[in-house]
Order: sequence, then structure tokens, then C-alpha cells
Amino acid sequence: MTEPAMETVDSFGVMAERQFADVWSRTVLSVRERRLLLLGLLVGQGLDEQTDVQLDAALRGGDLTETELREVVVFLSHYAGWARGARLNDQVENLIERVRRARSGRADPAG
Repeated sequence: MTEPAMETVDSFGVMAERQFADVWSRTVLSVRERRLLLLGLLVGQGLDEQTDVQLDAALRGGDLTETELREVVVFLSHYAGWARGARLNDQVENLIERVRRARSGRADPAG
């Protein structure tokens, strides 16, 4: 007789997802305000990959416009440093170009 297959449960992943959902669904701060706070934190810590994810979510989700993202670059460059500001500028401009291409139906050469 064989044992039934054990289902693997990612309890940490489930817990983390639930906690993030709770934090993002609270009503005192808007999603836009939360996104701005998180972007400042990520840029300040130099966490580029997570910054890319949040920039994409902000633009595609309508939390921030292209103009507002560019203003975030100006603001954070003064507080996070010019090197991080320059990197953020590249991230924002690359994202804007990718989103514009996608919206116009053209293929993205970056994949």
C-alpha cells in the first residue's frame, strides 16, 4: 500500500500574500499614496528590481501618469542621490517606451 501524495503548501507565501493584501486594502491612504511611499523606499534602498515592478504597476494600473513618474524622478533624485536618480530616470523612460509600444500594438524588441 502506498501513502497518498502530500500536497506542498507554501505557508509563508500564503501568509505574506494575505498580509500584503491587508496592508494595500486599508482605506486611510490611497493606493496611489502607498505606491509613492513604496517607490521612495525602494529607490532610497537601491532595490532596482522591485522598483521596476512598482513603476510598472503604477503606470499600467493608472496610479501614476507618465508626467507624474517623471516628477517622482526629479524629486527622488534630490533625496536618494544623483546616481539612484539617474538609474530611476532610465527605468521610468524605458517603462514609458515599453508601455507606449504595447499600447500601439508594436512588438517590444526587449521581449
